[in-house]
Amino acid sequence: MAEEILFPELLPDSTVAVIGAGNGGQAMAGFLALRGFGVNLWNRSEDKVKALNQIGGIILEGQVGGFAQPNVITSDIGEAVHEAKVIMVTVPASGHRDVAARMAPWLSDGQIVVLNPGRTGGALEFRQSLLKNQCNCDVTIAEAGTFIYASRTVAPGVSHIYSIKHRVPVAALPATRTMEVVRVLRRAYPQFIPAESVLFTSFDNIGAIFHPLPVMLNAGRIESNLTYEHYKEGITPSIARALEVLDNERLAIAKAFGVRARSALGWMNQTYGVKAPCLYEAVQQNPGYEGISAPTGLNHRYIFEDIPFSLIPLASFAKIAGVKVPVMESAISLASALRGVDYRAAGRCTETMGIAGMDVSSILNLVLGGDTKL
Repeated sequence: MAEEILFPELLPDSTVAVIGAGNGGQAMAGFLALRGFGVNLWNRSEDKVKALNQIGGIILEGQVGGFAQPNVITSDIGEAVHEAKVIMVTVPASGHRDVAARMAPWLSDGQIVVLNPGRTGGALEFRQSLLKNQCNCDVTIAEAGTFIYASRTVAPGVSHIYSIKHRVPVAALPATRTMEVVRVLRRAYPQFIPAESVLFTSFDNIGAIFHPLPVMLNAGRIESNLTYEHYKEGITPSIARALEVLDNERLAIAKAFGVRARSALGWMNQTYGVKAPCLYEAVQQNPGYEGISAPTGLNHRYIFEDIPFSLIPLASFAKIAGVKVPVMESAISLASALRGVDYRAAGRCTETMGIAGMDVSSILNLVLGGDTKL
């Protein structure tokens, strides 16, 4: 049962593993190290690991400033997760399956793995991948609804934190473990708040709304090598209206599973404190979006992550619940056509999430109070 697991206390001298040294991972590793936590930073690419080790750490600028020195910067995932009380996964959702497989032999009872974020169905897929790779230890998997920072790596070893979100929902799988996970995480991040289940964090996936469709609708601009800001300039009034329709489809899926997900407008208010009558105005008023450049090509995580690991699993949940999502399905088809990739074949689906053949009721049982052990 959930209350029998011994959760670690995350104290300033605790070791936290940060998995992934991209835009988010460097910001998180730097922040935690500056706060006094021991940080083991892992990255698959040896070149990036060598570059960061040569610099000796991470320079943070923006809302957080300073030079941070992780304990370890390594491409050895066993070394990274060894004795880490909390493991913060910051790789794109496209890497979750691979990271779970690499991590499986090295995990131990009582560790907490948090996907930052899980996108849609992340915790379910991570759990399924651990099972597939014979990991039988009592590990708690949790996912955040969004990444806590808006950040970019602006130079080798230099991370600019544009903004820090005020509230970030987190849920564990199953939900009976959520409160303990949040209690531990709040030692470092008081912004984390408990969500009702991983269905909430999965359906509360605002990146699915703000990321792929604006890129695709600005494809001509991008391929003409025009520079612009993704949010402030890329989300025009008409594009914002399309996002509102897509957002309504997402909310309909959540409702079918009994989940009261936030609208994109509500999320903007609770996360950034922005109040506006429509999505276009909210984007324009959000200071956290200032200076965030648009992708320079279509081979970008806003497509290769958010289509197969956000919109496709959302559409899978919609099919289970009998919800029609024409704009969502059109966005998936358009992305596949633009990139020449069958994203439906490669994406996160009922099989990879371990919910094939389940109905709404059985999925709810799994996420709310199913078997607590892998």
